[in-house]
Amino acid sequence: MKRSLYALVAVAAALAFVPAAPALAEHAPAPPIDLDALFVGAHPDDEAFSLSTLGQWNEDHKIRAGVVTVTRGEGGGNAVGPEEGPALGLLREAEERTAVGKAGVREVFNLDDVDFYYTVSAPLTDQIWGDDTLEKVVRVVRQTRPEVMLTMDPAPSPGNHGNHQQAARLAVEAFYAAADPKAFPEQLTREGLRPFAPARLFLGGGRGTSQVGPTCAATFRPTNPAQNVYGVWSGRPSQSQGGKTWATIEREAQRSYASQGWAVFPDVPSDPAQLGCDFFTQVDSRVPFPEPGSAAATAPTAILDGALTRAAGTVPLGTLLDLRPSTFDVRPRTAFTVKVTATAPSGEPLGRSSAVLRAPQGWVVSGSGDLGRIAQGRTGSATFTVTPPQGASAGDRARLAATLTTERGRGYTDRQVEVSPAVRGGQQLLPQVAQYEKWTAELGVPQLRGLVTPVLTLPSGGSRQVGVVVTNVSGATQSGTVRLDLPAGFTADRAEAPYSGLAAGASTTVPFTVTNSDPSLKTSNQGGDYAYTITTTSADGSSVSKPALELVPATAIPQAAAAPAVDGVEGDGEYAGPALDISRLWEGTACSSAADCSGTAKVSWRDDTLFLMVHVKDDVVGTRLPASDCKRHWRTDSVEVTLDPRGTSENTSTTFKAAVLPVTAEGPPCALRDADNHQGPATGMRVASKVSAGAYDVEMAIPMETLPGAVDPAHLGLNILVYDSDTQDKTGQTRIGWSTWGGVQGDPYRWGVATLPGYQPPADRPTTPPDPVIPDTGLSSLDSPQSLEQAVRVHLPLAGGPAAKESESGRVVSATNGRNAVKVTLRANAAGKAHLFVRDDQGTAGSRVVTVSGKGTTTVTVPLTRATGGHPTVVAGWQATSGGTLASQVRVR
Repeated sequence: MKRSLYALVAVAAALAFVPAAPALAEHAPAPPIDLDALFVGAHPDDEAFSLSTLGQWNEDHKIRAGVVTVTRGEGGGNAVGPEEGPALGLLREAEERTAVGKAGVREVFNLDDVDFYYTVSAPLTDQIWGDDTLEKVVRVVRQTRPEVMLTMDPAPSPGNHGNHQQAARLAVEAFYAAADPKAFPEQLTREGLRPFAPARLFLGGGRGTSQVGPTCAATFRPTNPAQNVYGVWSGRPSQSQGGKTWATIEREAQRSYASQGWAVFPDVPSDPAQLGCDFFTQVDSRVPFPEPGSAAATAPTAILDGALTRAAGTVPLGTLLDLRPSTFDVRPRTAFTVKVTATAPSGEPLGRSSAVLRAPQGWVVSGSGDLGRIAQGRTGSATFTVTPPQGASAGDRARLAATLTTERGRGYTDRQVEVSPAVRGGQQLLPQVAQYEKWTAELGVPQLRGLVTPVLTLPSGGSRQVGVVVTNVSGATQSGTVRLDLPAGFTADRAEAPYSGLAAGASTTVPFTVTNSDPSLKTSNQGGDYAYTITTTSADGSSVSKPALELVPATAIPQAAAAPAVDGVEGDGEYAGPALDISRLWEGTACSSAADCSGTAKVSWRDDTLFLMVHVKDDVVGTRLPASDCKRHWRTDSVEVTLDPRGTSENTSTTFKAAVLPVTAEGPPCALRDADNHQGPATGMRVASKVSAGAYDVEMAIPMETLPGAVDPAHLGLNILVYDSDTQDKTGQTRIGWSTWGGVQGDPYRWGVATLPGYQPPADRPTTPPDPVIPDTGLSSLDSPQSLEQAVRVHLPLAGGPAAKESESGRVVSATNGRNAVKVTLRANAAGKAHLFVRDDQGTAGSRVVTVSGKGTTTVTVPLTRATGGHPTVVAGWQATSGGTLASQVRVR
């Protein structure tokens, strides 16, 4: 899937990277790195909104943090040059190292997975990245041994990048797998690594509300009261950086991402009282942590306490504390057990110890909390019985908390449980959400389930089947009813339906047909979310869930009397259908007026072709990109059309998405396909545009044979989106369109719905989409001098992969400067390939890739693209034939 780029001389020479340290040991290996904290993200810049926290930890507590970046962001835009693919990855890696360096972070571990287009699908991301990515993350965790792990949101929340979701899921899985000797055992038996159990795991962000200012952590109110969310205030000044607030330093770091248009980010407020917190939601902890509501829980060290820092009066570092309910789904009047386990550090006893278990008011707790005398490295445990009361609210999360008391201090831990009646009913889930919920169950992290409100879309004035999934969580067969209470403007074929004979642990789906009976209701993000209630009854009570129906706009596309002339002008009778309003904001800054950005669109069909006429008002023309740079259309003014042939796509890899830039540097418009079934040139599509003062018109003809599958004339997914830029720096400011939701470009289920009366696709046209064509070229760390220099410094192999065996290793042993080249001597124990870079204080002065045929010493010359400057070195990446890597570095003499 991934391919190395073996020649990046010109790009490498143009970039000034972090220079090698002047004092360089020729062959003495650095000791393996030991990190305190590790952030796991998908792209360069994913860590950029946590740098205030990482910087404070580094300055105040000498916390050494690192960043795992699964890809180098080669699929993103580029606001500073023409580079794309691996060359863009090299540029973005340099930006990331600069950015994180401002927070005292030196180690960035790129895993070399390919970055493709924007998607909201974690399953598609997993498919493209491949099966080895988790193994690489686990290897990095075992190599660097961080006590605290930080990552992103793993849930398919609307608009959440699928790459971000998948990176977070990999981090969560690695938290458990790195500690499990049965996971990737060859890392232990062949590579000499050891299992390692990080102490605490967090997701970036928090669902809830808070005030800004120094009380932001104390005033946070989580949406789920049983969730532990910690905040680190960004308004604290940095003593080492001239008293700047950490929010200011973080913003300066973010501006390092110039290729992503971040160089123009505005200043943060100068008044610290207007600055908020970085929030982090705890997923799991193996150690005691600050009790929610306590002063320690609002301190800047709250995330570190128990793992890296020790608050006054608490148990020694290295103490383990676990609370484990026998079930996550608990039922009123049904007892369950909770086991509390404490383990003393290997070098210090806890002495006489006991635990007290606390449950919500009205819950009955019984059992002794005596843990006995816990010697160093030994464990004590106690088991409690807990019974929720009859009145426990079904669907609510509850916190079970244990307080540990020992001769060496106190500790606290807690877990969530969810109150459930015998039978639970909920709206059928979208495929991505169902896959996520399955993941939480299989991994055993039920505390992460239910983060996404169930939604289903239906077209304005239309109908759809809504299934209610009924699950029996009790131990006996159940029967009952399901009732829908719909908002005004919606009707169902029946208000209530029965289910019967549902076996213990089984599920069934009760179908309803729901209709939007009032097509005047608002659609999209202008008010198109309509919550309703599902009530499911059983023998011991009822459960209530509150999903939502989302209205998307709908239209009928008429057949044109004759094929419109694609000339950028709306001719008489060419477009008989209604004008679609494409002026609704879905992302970015609101249009200041209709003249700033607004538009309408008309669609028709003739024979086997769709025709679109788009009128856009735009008072400022964005950057005129060269026709050769006709890609990444969100950087300037453009019109995007999205088509889901059958209206059933889970992600955009089975759709058609094309964008038109109305004007280029050369004049004529250009068209491209992006983030769809066949990314690249818009082959077969015809476009024309007319640009005038304060407006432009775009017309296009799309042969339906170019779509990935035959069109369903009763349900074509359709959207028309406008990207508006009022600058010349290749950045967009505003996105408007027809069916508008945050991240809608990646969410086919939220596109509008079109019918094509009278159209029938050719009988032999397949309905199954072909395999998608997706970019598969990512930069190899062997071709990144920055990654090679880091590998030398931290004494680790590249890209989360294994190290080359000594019997297959190869190293650079000497380098001598010449007039136009550097003579390099390599010593190899076997055949392999060496990636050589001449480096100095200014960056890369020359590079070469050399194939070594076998064991022995080889001398080669590396041509220079310029004269070497201060502190020249040669850094080499060695790739063994078996796939392992090794990095080495010598001075140039």
